[in-house]
Amino acid sequence: MHNIPEDFLQPLGEGIYAIDTGFQRPRFDAAYLIVEAGRAAFIDTGTNHAVPRLLAALASLGLTPDCVDWVIPTHVHLDHAGGVGLLMQSLPNAQVLVHPRGLRHMIDPSALFKGALAVYGAEEMQRSYGELQPVPAERAQASFDGQTIHLAGRPLLLIDTPGHARHHHCIWDARSQAWFTGDTFGLSYREFDTEQGAWLLPTSTPVQFEPEALSASVQLLLSYSPQSMLLTHYARIGRDAEDVQRLAKLLLAQVQQMVDLGLALRRAPERHAQLKQGLQQIYLHSLQAHGCQLPEPEQLALLSMDIELNAQGLAVWLDKLPA
Repeated sequence: MHNIPEDFLQPLGEGIYAIDTGFQRPRFDAAYLIVEAGRAAFIDTGTNHAVPRLLAALASLGLTPDCVDWVIPTHVHLDHAGGVGLLMQSLPNAQVLVHPRGLRHMIDPSALFKGALAVYGAEEMQRSYGELQPVPAERAQASFDGQTIHLAGRPLLLIDTPGHARHHHCIWDARSQAWFTGDTFGLSYREFDTEQGAWLLPTSTPVQFEPEALSASVQLLLSYSPQSMLLTHYARIGRDAEDVQRLAKLLLAQVQQMVDLGLALRRAPERHAQLKQGLQQIYLHSLQAHGCQLPEPEQLALLSMDIELNAQGLAVWLDKLPA
């Protein structure tokens, strides 16, 4: 397979594999493959450009495309679901299972594309995402809160987890005692790992950041006593249940810091620049406490896109608040 690095597929145990989709940079965007008794499910797909890697992952495990029963995007943002339609063209037996608020966007992705086009521009859309492909309506279904599906008898539970987006669900795998969290449990890049473990930050990407809902969703995930979290950005974090609690505490504290920052700058004249500056300070301070040894310019380079998008997400939230 051309342009696919040898280490793109990472086995995580219990039949779970993280696939580096190659989006933006290495170890930034993961899709997951669950394999049970010769049947398979993808959770998140990355973009169209990731589809060769997803199919290569099947082949490297001795599976054919007709072994895939489910394709489950956690939500319909393009770094998670942009490749669903194209991937489905290669999977004759699969069904797409998507949050009810995202279903229409999988069947007709034109509005999704226009929305992203407004944010990123035509050149970046083509470079990063390609042309979105629709999923035939009869091959896509809406999930519901508390739904359990089975992959060769292995139960997967879906729960509604708003906060990052209203079209977000997370998937609980009882076998591994882990959540596939999409963006609900934040972002964690392996470059920031220290002896303390992983570090993470919340993501308030435009346009549906709701901090109270996000905090409630995180608490709901914790109520299952997960042993680890499987993030789209990036891969598995949490050494055990206690470490997951540490990460959640860090995440929720940062959500509150973001809220406080946003409210303080609600009517600031140079609000966007000040929000970015404030977020930068929150993250740098937190990374210092985490024992991160990377030079500050490297830290900021890794976080630059998230700082920009989180500032935009905070601004959208602030503008929706009652006067």
